[in-house]
Amino acid sequence: MRRRLLLVALPFLGAAGLVWWTSGAATSSGGPELQRLKGRWQRLDGGYMVEIRSVADSGAMEAAYYNPRPIHVARAEASRKGATTTVLIELRDVNYPGSTYTLTYDPVSDQLRGIYYQAVERQRFPVALVRVR
Repeated sequence: MRRRLLLVALPFLGAAGLVWWTSGAATSSGGPELQRLKGRWQRLDGGYMVEIRSVADSGAMEAAYYNPRPIHVARAEASRKGATTTVLIELRDVNYPGSTYTLTYDPVSDQLRGIYYQAVERQRFPVALVRVR
């Protein structure tokens, strides 16, 4: 009887654990680590500039993008999982129909590194951004 109960309950417990895990309970609230992202960041391969003006504890960011003129940032967010800080920036403007930056912050080099997805060409490019102030 106990074995049957366990076999019936086990899938529900696993599903509840998965919901808890993906709901953000395993992701820390950011705090001072996310505040390190604030500043102006320039891509090493050109004049492209990301400005992170603010970061909420929830991860919501106020960000701007320049090439060299302003390009509309549709979404900007940061998150932490363990010791890793990640940044997602989505651009929606003329010639930027959903281009994205998916970046990881490297505190040792004080760089943002990752992938730029160029939506028009449907290509991914490795990128690195350095802090300029």
